Amino acid sequence: MKLGINLGYWGAGMDADNLAVAQEADRLGYAVCWAAEAYGSDAPTVLSWVAAQTERIDVGSAIFQIPARTPAMTAMTAATLDSLSGGRFRLGLGVSGPQVSEGWYGVKFDKPLARTREYVEIVRKAMTRERLSYEGQHWTLPLPGGPGKPLKLTVHPQRTHIPLYIAAIGPKNLAQTGEIADGALLIFPSADHLEETAITHIREGREKAGKTLEGFDVCPTLPLAVGADKDVSALADTFRPYTALYVGGMGSRKQNFYNQLARRMGYEKEATEIQDKYLAGDKEGAAAAIPHRLIDQTTLLGSVERIADRMQAYAAAGVTTLTLAPAGFTLEERIASLRAGSEALERAGLA
Repeated sequence: MKLGINLGYWGAGMDADNLAVAQEADRLGYAVCWAAEAYGSDAPTVLSWVAAQTERIDVGSAIFQIPARTPAMTAMTAATLDSLSGGRFRLGLGVSGPQVSEGWYGVKFDKPLARTREYVEIVRKAMTRERLSYEGQHWTLPLPGGPGKPLKLTVHPQRTHIPLYIAAIGPKNLAQTGEIADGALLIFPSADHLEETAITHIREGREKAGKTLEGFDVCPTLPLAVGADKDVSALADTFRPYTALYVGGMGSRKQNFYNQLARRMGYEKEATEIQDKYLAGDKEGAAAAIPHRLIDQTTLLGSVERIADRMQAYAAAGVTTLTLAPAGFTLEERIASLRAGSEALERAGLA
């Protein structure tokens, strides 16, 4: 199992530190550095900046939002980033959510699975540098009856096949991801529940495509907080606002994929309470309603030894790249967490 680092969103007040974290991850041998986007910083600018100041670590989008760009534009960006980084780019895609898609980009959030499938097909076709034409439900290239003509990508990517990941949570999305992608970007993963909440659906998609899980990258992101085992409860409490935001307030009441995931993990009553309180404006109450076990199952907390044990459980559950989001109020604390993650991987015998 390999390790990755997730820098999250740029512009959160730790930008200079984020570069130092990425450089330390590069030095420690981490496999990939991911950057996110929502409605603030964009991922490709961040990734190009990080790639220019690192040597070996891959840079990946987690995610490029599908409603933000046409598929041809994404192919151009991917080819450019892969070329500039010397073949170190990984393309992560996702549909985002209805509030961002419709509120920020003005793109209707409908038929996300069909839209994702078409998007991936167009991106991959463009990357072959063949003349691009496509007839689908959501995209038609060139537009009929106009002056447009099939064009081909003029940039020569460093590689003919750039690894393509999809951020997936629901069973149908996970199955389609297994079918059409090279990896899955997961969030709030529990090693105890990974088989039924993710792996079984990914396997279904791989089998539909006539493939196995061999070579498919199962890549969850987990917050990491290092400390004494006796302080695990306090460490977990630091992630209550983060968990409450996603389980309680990310998306609408009917379309909160993270809330639905918590329910599939057995927290149906708790997920309802967290969402009710969060949407009513009681964010503190929502955070307090989160069971300690839910946080502990979806983060890496405690001593290096305890984290190593958890890493073994994730590897056994099918994780191939474990992406860490190291907690810390200072650069020194985040660097220490990075090093602890690397040490834990070695102690777990997974390096």
